[in-house]
Amino acid sequence: MKSLARLLLLTVSLAAAVAAFASRAKPVIGLSLDKLKEERWQRDRDLFVAEAAKLGAEVIVQSANSDDTRQLRDIESLISRGVDVLVVAPHNGAAMSRAVKSAHEAGIPVMAYDRLILNCDIALYVTFDSVKVGELQAAWVVGRWGKNERPLRVVRIFGAPTDNNAKQFKQGQDNILAPLLQSGRVQIVAEDWALEWKPENAKKIMNAAIAKHGHGFDAVLAANDGTAGGAIQALLEEGLAGKILVTGQDADLAGCQRIMRGTQSMTVYKPVSRLALLAARAAVELARGTTPATTATLDNGFKKVPCLYEEIVSVDKDNMLSTVVASGFHSADQLK
Repeated sequence: MKSLARLLLLTVSLAAAVAAFASRAKPVIGLSLDKLKEERWQRDRDLFVAEAAKLGAEVIVQSANSDDTRQLRDIESLISRGVDVLVVAPHNGAAMSRAVKSAHEAGIPVMAYDRLILNCDIALYVTFDSVKVGELQAAWVVGRWGKNERPLRVVRIFGAPTDNNAKQFKQGQDNILAPLLQSGRVQIVAEDWALEWKPENAKKIMNAAIAKHGHGFDAVLAANDGTAGGAIQALLEEGLAGKILVTGQDADLAGCQRIMRGTQSMTVYKPVSRLALLAARAAVELARGTTPATTATLDNGFKKVPCLYEEIVSVDKDNMLSTVVASGFHSADQLK
């Protein structure tokens, strides 16, 4: 009986070893996304899945449709399916800490993608430098205003208050604006957060600013191209589109088209293609038991999380062709 027991134990151990080897040979990645409504996230998903497949990995994709409860359920489902690593682009960076704890209890490493997950032990954060995004937006507007004798009057439209990135974009803008506000070179006319990053909420903020201050502003610091689009719709209704500086971010097709047509001033091009590929490669490494080499960290309230950053660039009409088009992100024909 003892020999049989030892044989059974050896068989189970061998089976576990084979399963572990098989998992690392063809790992399964759980990709939990906040949403897939925007062009940017659809592109991310497709590139991530394709790159992971090239590296011998399978990807199970879940989209939460900007619902924290649904995203928590999605992650629990991925954990129950025994994925080798979880990659999470959270709707709410604070709300997902519970999901990370569940993954840890199951022995599954978690990588935050594009948005930081707060107050928990994540293995890696793959993103763009969000503070730098805000700095580029504010610096572009201030630079374009130049040595104009009148103070620059700004309406600020922030992103979703539940998104840690939105707070970092604001922080970056603040880094540039703070000394200018103190000296009186810049004045904030109005500012508010666009819930869920929705363009219609940005339009409401812009409409409210116009209703209260009339046409007494020179620039709109919009956090991304979606909120820029909402603000520009309000400006169009007032006959102000093209007369007011408007920032953006993401180099969405609609945003780039508006830049070429003159209603939006600039965007921050974040090469999401490169980020998605970088994230897929990092996820496969984590799934196979190794951690990618990093040179930066970011404090998420629990620890200094190792980070992989992808480069970003400020884009306007002058360098659209040499950046966004040259990289193949959009074609010149699409921007006509």
